[in-house]
Order: sequence, then structure tokens, then C-alpha cells
Amino acid sequence: MEVRSTYKYARISPFKVREVTREIQGLPVSAALDLLAFTPKKAAFLIGKTLKSAIANAENNANLKPDGLVVKEATVGEGPTLKRIMARARGSASRILKRTSHIRIVLSDEIAIETRETRKAKRKAEEKAAKKAAAAGEEGSTTGAAKKPRARKTTNEAKK
Repeated sequence: MEVRSTYKYARISPFKVREVTREIQGLPVSAALDLLAFTPKKAAFLIGKTLKSAIANAENNANLKPDGLVVKEATVGEGPTLKRIMARARGSASRILKRTSHIRIVLSDEIAIETRETRKAKRKAEEKAAKKAAAAGEEGSTTGAAKKPRARKTTNEAKK
């Protein structure tokens, strides 16, 4: 089952928040909270608030245990931008854009936790399959009569 929580109109640029949300995607809730606690950024604090809210929603609304929850999705959308003016030289002005963001976190209890060991094993299996495919491709080309690529005429040769 999925549980979500949204923090709307957060006064921080979405670019800065996405950097932190990428780190917590796919992690168990306890590991994500630990990571956010030791990340020295304003975005980490705001995401931590949203994550705690999602955990509370899971416990109270969906009767789920927080131990088995995983951060399925952590997305950041762009909110409305506040436009301000700053005085510049010779009576001109420049615009200041104060960006806001919408932080959305989705927790799930259905995703299997992918650890470093499982990712490593999956990578090794993919490399092994790629080597087999490469070896099979080399054997096939040496046994059959391979066509030689036809030489292309350059523009100078074509004119002659």
C-alpha cells in the first residue's frame, strides 16, 4: 500500500531540493531519516519534515508499521515564483526570482529493499551475460563468411 505526503510552497529552489531527494529514493525509512539528519542543508530539514509526515500518515491512516516502509518516490515540483525588484545603477532595476517548490514523498511497504550486495550481484550477472553475448557474437562472425564492407568513393574520386 502506498502512503503520500506533500509539502507545498516550500521557500527553496526545486534545484536545491532535488539534490537531496535523489539520495533518499529507494531507501528504507529509517536509513532515509538518518541520512537526512546528517545532511547539512536546508532542503534536508524540509524533506525530513515531509518524510515524518508521510510516516505519521502511514501509521495513523493506513495502519502500517514504519519498520517495513520504503521511500518509493521522492519528487520535487516547481511552485509559484515570487518576483521581486532590486534597484540597480542609473535608476534601472533587475528582477529577483524567489522560487518555491512542492515536495512530494510516497512511501510503500511492497518494494523489496535493494541493498548494496544485491545491486553488486545484479551488476555481476549483467556483466557475465554481456561477456557471453560478446563471445557468441565473435564465434558467429568467424565461422560464417563475413561480407567485406564496400569502399565508399570520396567526392574527389567521384568527380574523376
